[in-house]
Amino acid sequence: MTVIDPDQLRSRAAAVFDQLRDSAEPPNAPEPPTSTDAPDEDHETRRPSLPRVMAVANQKGGVGKTTTAVNLAAALAELGYRVLVVDLDPQGNATTGLGINSRNLEATIYDVLLHDVPMEDAIEPTSLRNLFVVPATIDLAGAEIELVPVFSRELRLRRAIEQVTDDFDYILIDCPPSLGLLTVNGLAAATEVIVPIQCEYYALEGLGQLLRNVNLVQTNLNPKLEVSTIVLTMFDARTRLAEQVVSEVRKHFGAKVCRHVVPRTVRLSEAPSFGQPIILFDSSSRGATAYRELAKEVSGGATQRVG
Repeated sequence: MTVIDPDQLRSRAAAVFDQLRDSAEPPNAPEPPTSTDAPDEDHETRRPSLPRVMAVANQKGGVGKTTTAVNLAAALAELGYRVLVVDLDPQGNATTGLGINSRNLEATIYDVLLHDVPMEDAIEPTSLRNLFVVPATIDLAGAEIELVPVFSRELRLRRAIEQVTDDFDYILIDCPPSLGLLTVNGLAAATEVIVPIQCEYYALEGLGQLLRNVNLVQTNLNPKLEVSTIVLTMFDARTRLAEQVVSEVRKHFGAKVCRHVVPRTVRLSEAPSFGQPIILFDSSSRGATAYRELAKEVSGGATQRVG
């Protein structure tokens, strides 16, 4: 069995964070906490007012991005917030994970982006009260190329979302695992970025490029954009490696990192095949508990705007 040297992990982490520090932090920013535990300050107190448009992004695949988008949205809806998930991934996993049959759709996010269909015409209800989705199909795979000659191609999604923002408390955009034009649309439409980070050795691979792209979008397209939340996923308490990754991420990102981590569980992996978020598929599971706690932390107890 291969044993990961903690010094090797710290060296890898330090190299990434050194590259990020100048672009990701404002000048004279306070030093992040060095404790390996979650920060003491109240994470919820930094939360902005509703409505909130949040892009869930990480170009590294398999980090729990769609799992987080679907289950965080479901847990927020369970708290009474009116939530919309925008599936911006051609794989359509958020769509099927919420029980939507892609064969029976009149309009999808592809039609919204390319054919100027109003977003409200593409919204589909789910089996959970207060939770809605704008679905995606494989047609979206060609959108990267088809958007190239389109006027204001980077802002197509923002303009569509502006039509429905007042109808929801939270809009979560599930970005594709890439840094292409679809992801740029997602970042340009959002005011916040949620970054899921897998608690494994290669968790930091590509993170630098993602945050540099966020900085570019912030500079050129969306000055309000910020990385507000980092979610640690696939945590396996049986391994020292997971603890080391958590420690390094908390050390360098401080209060942006949610206190509650998402465990690696079989039930979380099974839920999408049944077209249900984890809080419906197995309400008492560790995964359901984790996302409920995460939703409370992300929302900060904000009062619902929409009835």
